[in-house]
Amino acid sequence: MDDRQFALYKKIRNLILYGIIGGFCASLDFGVYTLFYYFGVLSYLWANVISTHVGIFTSFFLNRSYNFKVKDKTPLRFISFYVVGLTGLGMSSLMLWFMVDKMRWNELVCKLITIIVVALAQFYLNKRITFKTVNKRG
Repeated sequence: MDDRQFALYKKIRNLILYGIIGGFCASLDFGVYTLFYYFGVLSYLWANVISTHVGIFTSFFLNRSYNFKVKDKTPLRFISFYVVGLTGLGMSSLMLWFMVDKMRWNELVCKLITIIVVALAQFYLNKRITFKTVNKRG
């Protein structure tokens, strides 16, 4: 790996790891959603609420430990991450409602679409807010 490739990797490392962790958490989210909705336990919107919370909690602990490696101020960072997650939940619920109820698209396809859109928005917000590190000049 030459210097340019390494510099590029350093710039996008968090995005790559966020994608890997996000892929796992998105799969978990989708799996929980599918189980609750497909087996008729919950409506698609309630299944989305439960599955999104599973994804939020799992994602926080994995990103905190393995991606951003920021372990200070855990309660404050969790609250910030949770608020970003709730923002994503609001986005995904609105998108699901529109695509399912208004456009009459398949609930599972719509859930996949919302996962992708919301994950990108949450990456940006979490990198800039939740896992932001302060450079100390001394």
